Amino acid sequence: MKLKVLDISADQFTSAEVDDNVFARGYNQSLVHQVITAYMAVARQGSKEHKNRSAVSGGGKRPWAQKGTGRARAGTSRSSIWRSGGVAFAAQPRSYAKKVNKKMYKGAISVIFSELVRAKRLKIVKDFNIEGVKTKNVVSLLKTLDVRDALLMTDKLDENLYLASRNLHHVGVCDIQSINPVSLISYEDVVITETALKKVGGML
Repeated sequence: MKLKVLDISADQFTSAEVDDNVFARGYNQSLVHQVITAYMAVARQGSKEHKNRSAVSGGGKRPWAQKGTGRARAGTSRSSIWRSGGVAFAAQPRSYAKKVNKKMYKGAISVIFSELVRAKRLKIVKDFNIEGVKTKNVVSLLKTLDVRDALLMTDKLDENLYLASRNLHHVGVCDIQSINPVSLISYEDVVITETALKKVGGML
């Protein structure tokens, strides 16, 4: 299939040939949901920890004899029902990571790109042509593309583009090595350069 490419400097459109297997796949909601859930789960810290009976210091000796005192039996002063005792069912560090193989991950990214194309939310430019670190240059670019909330994607990180867009909370910048499913669905539009588009097609 062919997609329109905007040359901002010349203000004219050309076309780019892309692979149908990458940019024209059917929507698979369960696959996208599974991959996004797994991606977000990895970001969970999971480092909460309480001290259980074995982790609390002290308590090696019986507080009193088993029999003859008239009090309830007690084997340690670090029981969870004692003051300064260990926590019952103590939380321990854990990983929330879920396994997703490469084929599934790439398939989900491809499905999301295909849906962006169908919804006309994927816009392709020849190049961003951002000169200098000026926010107004990015604002002007967005007006030209008629987008407000967008992810700007390049084949390699453009420092001028990144620095010039930092003050715009509704604009994100990434290179193709940083593509992830959450970023792709978090913005209304995705603006990608023609070079990055071809490399994404090769990666997927």
